[in-house]
Amino acid sequence: MKKSTIKITTLTAAILSLLWIFGFAWSVQDFYFGKSEDTEKTTVKNNLEKPTGDAVQVIALGDSLTRGTGDVSGKGYVGLVTNQLKKDLRPKEIIVSNLGINGQTSTQLLQQLSQQNIARQLAEADIVLMTIGGNDLFQQGETLFDMNLANVEQLKTQYLTNLQQIFTKIRGYNPNAAVFILGLYNPFIELEDSEATNTVVREWNFATETLTGQFEKIVFVPTFDLFQLSVNDYLYSDHFHPNQEGYKLISDRLAPLISWEEEAVDNE
Repeated sequence: MKKSTIKITTLTAAILSLLWIFGFAWSVQDFYFGKSEDTEKTTVKNNLEKPTGDAVQVIALGDSLTRGTGDVSGKGYVGLVTNQLKKDLRPKEIIVSNLGINGQTSTQLLQQLSQQNIARQLAEADIVLMTIGGNDLFQQGETLFDMNLANVEQLKTQYLTNLQQIFTKIRGYNPNAAVFILGLYNPFIELEDSEATNTVVREWNFATETLTGQFEKIVFVPTFDLFQLSVNDYLYSDHFHPNQEGYKLISDRLAPLISWEEEAVDNE
């Protein structure tokens, strides 16, 4: 009787986990793994902004975390960080171009950087913010269904190849801008087999940080620990993107680094 109860409980837990994952994939496919019309319009609008006078230009690159998906206020970490910069760097004007695209992978970001208008904006940038790699790793949730470590290793190898070219392109356009790339967190930390995903995300972050260290003034900013102990308190209803409080955690870590970097540049 006890054995039957254990089997039923285990089966129920497995079914619930699968339903959760299916729900996650369905809820985010429209705005995380594909471009939305609103995102395209906003990107075009931001592309038209030009710095004036002694303005500080901030360029944001990457995926839906850069777009701020999940933050009901619409600010995301980019908006929160630049709001803080406006206070710290007053009276300088802060010009922000958010070029993030929902669902973007490192391959797509590399292609985006080949566009002439993107190259021009990066050449004029003082600060570059970036989130990339989540779509490379999680593959629209497919990685969770089949945690094949050999496949994950291949995904990581391709991602690192792309990332090195991304950094090289940015430095080719602009050798002086301070670049900040955010590490990945694990939104699935409370699911079964979370140790496996924890290990994968940590190793992914370590590889990103190691590569980042090969470039001048490109800074890796960890986020894994911010969500580690109470991840669900900081996730949006899709159980993947940060909510408003989650983005605040990220911006509170990132903003002081940018303020310090800008001050160091001014004192040179």
